[in-house]
Amino acid sequence: MRAFILIASISAVLFQSCAQQAEPQQPKIQKEQPKVKVEFTLTDFLADNSDLENEVERIFKSLDDTSIVAQLIMPAVGRLGQTDATIKQHIKDRIIGGVLMLNGTKDEFTRWIAKYEQLNDSLGNLPFLYSADAEPSLVNRKIIGSIPVKKANEMQTIDEVRACADTISKELNAIGINYNFSPVVDMSPNKTVGFRSFGAVPSNIIPWSNAFIQQTQKQNIIATAKHFPGHGLVSGDTHKALQVIDGELKEIGNYPELIKNGVLSIMIAHIAVKNNPKYDTKGLPASTSSTIVTDLLRKEYGFKGLIVTDAMNMGGVASIPNCEAKAIEAGVDIVLMPIDAKKAHSSILKKYKEDAAYRKKVDEAAKRVIRMKIALGLLKAKN
Repeated sequence: MRAFILIASISAVLFQSCAQQAEPQQPKIQKEQPKVKVEFTLTDFLADNSDLENEVERIFKSLDDTSIVAQLIMPAVGRLGQTDATIKQHIKDRIIGGVLMLNGTKDEFTRWIAKYEQLNDSLGNLPFLYSADAEPSLVNRKIIGSIPVKKANEMQTIDEVRACADTISKELNAIGINYNFSPVVDMSPNKTVGFRSFGAVPSNIIPWSNAFIQQTQKQNIIATAKHFPGHGLVSGDTHKALQVIDGELKEIGNYPELIKNGVLSIMIAHIAVKNNPKYDTKGLPASTSSTIVTDLLRKEYGFKGLIVTDAMNMGGVASIPNCEAKAIEAGVDIVLMPIDAKKAHSSILKKYKEDAAYRKKVDEAAKRVIRMKIALGLLKAKN
């Protein structure tokens, strides 16, 4: 009996050994070390971040002169803007870096943005900044089919402001818009802009604007304080003609706290300043004055975000020859709604190639735009 058990045990061991030899050996998989992903958010834009700066430089160096200048130009599409066909041609010509969705339906804008990005991708262009005048007082007129919200001057509490910013931001994200030209931080007296700000109670302008900005930027959308240095205390309409601030800049006090709290964009108005020894614009609109854009906003107030002009087809600036090139020379990053985007690109590019000081300004502006595109997640960092 013991002999039988011993033989059976030996047989089992031999069988198991043969079976193991018959099975093919699985190759050992060498696991790759996981790559560290470098990702950025909007909060990185204003921060000191060497990884982000290196990524900006990498992308910038991949662009030719035409594409560098293109980053600074943002025409509009929709009613009172350019046609869809014109924008597509601009994309093919590589002369624009973003589009303002001016007047149209929510569905229309959604389709256009998807189509433009497909075209950009096929041509190897950088993705676009897509903007809108999605202020509480204008959004339902500018984007037909968007969820109704109260006008800015009708809101009663700061909680209403935050809820409104959330509603608008969710709509913009659904469409593909990543840049909101809002809030208006002007005082209320001017009829063109007054009903669009939180200035019904003057003491609300700064805290309520800040609440709108913070809530917007939490939703991965650039917020914009406008219209610097102040449109609320002039009597006229810059859409029709150049308006003038006579003497003291009474509204610039609305901006320092918003800048300190991280607003990412400021829009410059087409308003001249006279009888002010420090900030006189010598008859030019602020949008083309280095005194306002560079000396006051950049240097004195320390603003590091994107500076965008008000629409360049407005009466307050359109009559100035080469106004887009002059706005860039003043220190602006993005010229909005040029009358002729192709002509604007050509005039900026010409000076870019001829003037070393001007070239430096263009490069700095383009790098800020690229930095914002990375921070928004439009451009993925190279691992």
